[in-house]
Amino acid sequence: MTKRHVSLPPIAEDGVRSFISEVDERLSSDEETCEVVEDVLVDLFGDREAYDRWQSGESISAAERVRLQGYDPCNATLESEYYAEKDEAVFKRSKYLQWLWRQFDATPMADNVAFALRFRAMLAEHLFDEVGENCRFFKGITFTYGHNISIGDNTVVHDDVHLDDRGRLTIGDRVSISDSAHVYSHDHDVVDQTAVDNYHTIIDDDARVTYDSMVTAGARVGKNAIVGAKAIVRGDVPDHHIAVGSPAKSVKIKPGWEEVAEPLDAGGENRKAERLIDYDLPDDLDVFDEFERDLGPSSSST
Repeated sequence: MTKRHVSLPPIAEDGVRSFISEVDERLSSDEETCEVVEDVLVDLFGDREAYDRWQSGESISAAERVRLQGYDPCNATLESEYYAEKDEAVFKRSKYLQWLWRQFDATPMADNVAFALRFRAMLAEHLFDEVGENCRFFKGITFTYGHNISIGDNTVVHDDVHLDDRGRLTIGDRVSISDSAHVYSHDHDVVDQTAVDNYHTIIDDDARVTYDSMVTAGARVGKNAIVGAKAIVRGDVPDHHIAVGSPAKSVKIKPGWEEVAEPLDAGGENRKAERLIDYDLPDDLDVFDEFERDLGPSSSST
């Protein structure tokens, strides 16, 4: 079923275009990103009057103070902030932009598709390593950092998708990632949960990752391939194949592509070792184990 063109009324369109252009220009300027994000969020949440009262030294409640401070991403923490191997210099700006993306999604304007898709696409140009033209990003998308993501042209990422770029994600042209899908690029050791390996995960051109499915770290979903709903991809899915189940296995070649596709019994190979991303940790890193588990067999008898 094709879609129809929908547009905002001219007066609303003028307002949307003006706002997005203003934020884009400020993020492209020498202005401090943290200050831009704070200023934009204060206005998006309609809290300018309270914010100005607070800045002028007037008395406010503890709850108001926490709320107003929270518009400043320098006063917030994200889970990825604790990851030891991240690039601190690059992450600083990514954190601020990710905070703006997430908080925007908490506003009523996030449901105005004609506005919100363009606003997120603009943010993606500042946040992602690469982003193509005419991409559509729906509500509730989360990332680890954002700056390790490359996305091609005309790709759509639907509601509540998680794009884990603790390693690296490459997503091609005309890709569709459906609601609640998860795409990972890092993995934990089975014995020591604090030991993390990062990988390059690839979703190639024209692929579809459908509802509530998972692509695990280091996997590749081939060109024009489909990952079925709720499937878990642990190995590579060949070009033009349809893979379903847990672990995902090829069950069909897309009609019309049989002559150019690998045989149906091909695929499934786990090539994550080839896509491992090495990293170094700072010598002066103050590490801690939040779990404090015994990593060896118990010496007590049963």
